[in-house]
Amino acid sequence: MSDSAQPDHGRVTLEIVKRDPEVQALMMGGDQLLGAMGYTEHGARHAGWVSAVAYNVLVRLGFAEREAELAGIAGFLHDVGNVAGRHNHEQTSALLARDVLLRLGMPFAEIGTVMGAIGNHEESVGQVVSNVGAALMLADKSDVHRSRVRNQDRAAFDIHDRVNYAVEHSFLRVDDHKKTITLELTIDTQISPVMEYFEIFLSRMILCRRAASFLGAQFELDFNKTRLL
Repeated sequence: MSDSAQPDHGRVTLEIVKRDPEVQALMMGGDQLLGAMGYTEHGARHAGWVSAVAYNVLVRLGFAEREAELAGIAGFLHDVGNVAGRHNHEQTSALLARDVLLRLGMPFAEIGTVMGAIGNHEESVGQVVSNVGAALMLADKSDVHRSRVRNQDRAAFDIHDRVNYAVEHSFLRVDDHKKTITLELTIDTQISPVMEYFEIFLSRMILCRRAASFLGAQFELDFNKTRLL
């Protein structure tokens, strides 16, 4: 189908995207591929969590409901490109998302917003390009938790397994009155010291600070009820 013949199926909602068989298949395939490569979970749980948090970030900061829903859609689709491999998965995800959303009948302008957010969500190449993109970055980079660790042999943990497994609780708190976005983590420091978190995630926290600033807020980091950033 050419772009000039875009279908009109009505408003494309987050629920429609979640129920789409192609989206579900892409997500499952990508998670299986990353599992075989030794990565943490990147399937339905991660997609659902990122989607919900991205949506809530914009809602709590007072942005338009539709913009928040687009953030939720971008959050749900942001990793579907893993089905083709991890390298440059953000661009692959954006292109696959385009095909899905075009088929479902989303307006071109909204598709462009979602693509821009997804294509820039990785810290190695990412830029904060929109409110939707900023919310996606904050949601994706704050999903650190032991439930994402696949490896059951703690003796064989690498640093990513160890840091994720050490996180017993994670929550992204948005305070519209104070204009702060705080990542609150409860970490078992017997499993992984705080320094290891910064060793692998410092670039993510810098990206979160930029994303929060784009939304007119300040990013804060709280470890075991102690503010570090």
